[in-house]
Amino acid sequence: SPHSPSNGSSRTLSVREMYLFDTGGQYLDGTTDITRTVHWGEPTPLQKEAYTRVLMGNIDLSRLIFPSNTAGGTVESFARRALWDVGLNYGHGTGHGIGNFLSVHEWPVGFQSNNVPLEAGMFTSIEPGYYQDGEFGIRIEDVALVVEAQTEKPFLTFEVVSLVPYDRKLIDLSLLSPEQIRYLNSYYERIRAHVGPELRRQRLEEVHAWMQENTEP
Repeated sequence: SPHSPSNGSSRTLSVREMYLFDTGGQYLDGTTDITRTVHWGEPTPLQKEAYTRVLMGNIDLSRLIFPSNTAGGTVESFARRALWDVGLNYGHGTGHGIGNFLSVHEWPVGFQSNNVPLEAGMFTSIEPGYYQDGEFGIRIEDVALVVEAQTEKPFLTFEVVSLVPYDRKLIDLSLLSPEQIRYLNSYYERIRAHVGPELRRQRLEEVHAWMQENTEP
């Protein structure tokens, strides 16, 4: 398959470029699909701004409160707005349904015009991106559960269930709103609360230290 590395085609990893990791697994209690983009060296100003705007789109859609029975296509542009603001965009869907120990891309949930309306209990990915041909690619993908919002009338929102920090080196805080920063901080608190005890239980102290460092407020 194209994903099998070989000595002839493999390239050495370096600290001079961005890496996009699209990861996931099939487990008896569910399916994961999480993408993170990282840079181990010094990102360019464009890389940093593009990454931050992709993250802003991910956050804006994740924290959106919307009426019950809303079609995903109606709210999809919230994931693109921060990119649109500066004339950037991405050429793929914003998210897809995720099966429970089934398909990673599970019809009919998602943000395309022909998907069913969103309702509580559905799992979807939220995955804006930005790609510069031949240069770099960015995608930030989380799995989110559609849940009831804390509103008087029954509205909906998302609860992100992927608990993996974002790359701090690529975030330009000056672009984020106070609400987006608040959202990030509460997300990081949830990672610490849920993942921390499990890493400790497995005695993965080095991983735990990395997690703590990358979930600083």
